[in-house]
Amino acid sequence: MNRSAVREIQGIGRFKFREGEVEQFKRLSAQLMEVVWSKDTGTLQYEIYFNDDQSECIVLERYRDSEALVEHAEHLGDLGRAIPGLVSSELLGQPSDDLRAKFAAGSVFSRRSCLYRKVRRY
Repeated sequence: MNRSAVREIQGIGRFKFREGEVEQFKRLSAQLMEVVWSKDTGTLQYEIYFNDDQSECIVLERYRDSEALVEHAEHLGDLGRAIPGLVSSELLGQPSDDLRAKFAAGSVFSRRSCLYRKVRRY
């Protein structure tokens, strides 16, 4: 198995919009994407998928490692917190101690976030 794949962190953000929020989400997401592609050094994937009526979406994220995710969160700052409609976010992978500490303190992620670690190979 590729060692770098073990260090990767994946994210799934789930959003549900009230009336008028989807336009705000799209506007802020466009700004966010500029930040991702111009400043982030370890973001490997950042894609947004809407349902048919655009009342919900899923954001798929993939980072080289824990440090890349921390860097991404720092780059987003207030812009990331302003995006409406977040229902939940899940992080998948083997986080570093630093990422776990930031997660537990709530300094990087919202209270709607969950962290999932792989405990055994299948």
